[in-house]
Amino acid sequence: MSARVHPPESRLVPFFFLAAAFCCTFAKVQWNVAGSVFLADLAALGFLLSYALDRLGRRSGPAPRTAGVLLVFFGAFLLVYLIGFFNLETGQALDQYGKGIAKWLLHFAFLVVGVIYLTRKPLAFYWRTLGWFLGGIAFNGAYGVLQLLAAQAGRNLDSLVLEPLTRGASQINIYGVVNGSSVYRPNALTGDPNHLGIELVLPLMILAPLYLRLERGHRLRTPLAVLIAFLLLVELATLSRSGILGLAVGALVLLIPYRHLLFSRLALLPLALVALPVAFEVYRRRHFFDVVIRSRLQTGGKSTTAHLGVYDFVPQVLHQHPLFGLGFNNFSVYYEFVTGKTNWGPHSYYVALIVEGGLVGTALFAVFLWYLFVRLGVARRLGQALATAGDPLAARLRPLAWGMTAALVGTMASNVFYLTMSFLYFYVFVMLLLATPAVFSRR
Repeated sequence: MSARVHPPESRLVPFFFLAAAFCCTFAKVQWNVAGSVFLADLAALGFLLSYALDRLGRRSGPAPRTAGVLLVFFGAFLLVYLIGFFNLETGQALDQYGKGIAKWLLHFAFLVVGVIYLTRKPLAFYWRTLGWFLGGIAFNGAYGVLQLLAAQAGRNLDSLVLEPLTRGASQINIYGVVNGSSVYRPNALTGDPNHLGIELVLPLMILAPLYLRLERGHRLRTPLAVLIAFLLLVELATLSRSGILGLAVGALVLLIPYRHLLFSRLALLPLALVALPVAFEVYRRRHFFDVVIRSRLQTGGKSTTAHLGVYDFVPQVLHQHPLFGLGFNNFSVYYEFVTGKTNWGPHSYYVALIVEGGLVGTALFAVFLWYLFVRLGVARRLGQALATAGDPLAARLRPLAWGMTAALVGTMASNVFYLTMSFLYFYVFVMLLLATPAVFSRR
């Protein structure tokens, strides 16, 4: 009796999967239809639906253990958020709670199913996914540069590219004015220059060790050096202190395994490609950059006060609801009740974590982060085992694992004053991180 032949996988599954990975930082590409509908969320939903339909009638092998652990975390987080539901007090709070939970369910479902999907695909598809993910962030940076050049020429690139598509108004961030010259901070497709600066930490930290370990004469050496230099230039253009903080903390992590390469020609090449144009521009407009840099180094301005001020709400909320917080996605409701100001977020992922999830939710997320670091440790040890066995794949896995470790630590540092870890791009990164040991262990 002949074995049953299953039809090939629908092309929609990898299309939506890679599309979600590519556009997960495109926050400006959204439509106001019964709330904000993001292109990235549509792609993620398209993947989940097409994957579910494609699996009908197919015999699936056992899911990876990582997916099982994620389902346990999913249940635990959901339980915390459902208990926090009983702390809601107004219709506005319920509305915010519903919006937040719906988005979180979509993102976490994409994480779980994405891990299953990646671990069942060949290694080449894993690299392809990583390339589309990092390429999407690089594309965002390229749009930011064009946005900056257009603004300096007196044009609004968003009005030419985005408004016809989304019917929503947007523009580059204007930080201030120096001697009649506007100080622009590109926000690209993210909507906030600080979000762009923080998201750039991921490709910079992941690509740097991979670049340093490429063999002599490898065809990607020069392109990666240029790409890293370009991403560093965009990072500087955002003037994001949180982005620079994440970059610095992540770089310290990379010094653990690669400190001997700190002053090598390979390491200095991207830095030189950045230093030369930056030094020329700073010299040409010395007064302009002196004023801008001084203002960004100040710690007593309104922006800094606002970011630090949200931490004052933590003891107040914990006094009222210590275990499970105010309820998911409800900081802005509480802030409006106390201050009268609307549309005000927590400005810190950790403030949101404590205020909205209480001590139990915060402890649970700390365990989740610990699990991520454990899996990264597994990936690094697997790379060491491949190196001992003389497998050339070790020269890719070990730097990838170290780069992801630095990227995770850098993102955690950046989120002290921002909350990008609640965005879809972070879930895509976590998906790739958790799939790494399973995909490479098949070797």
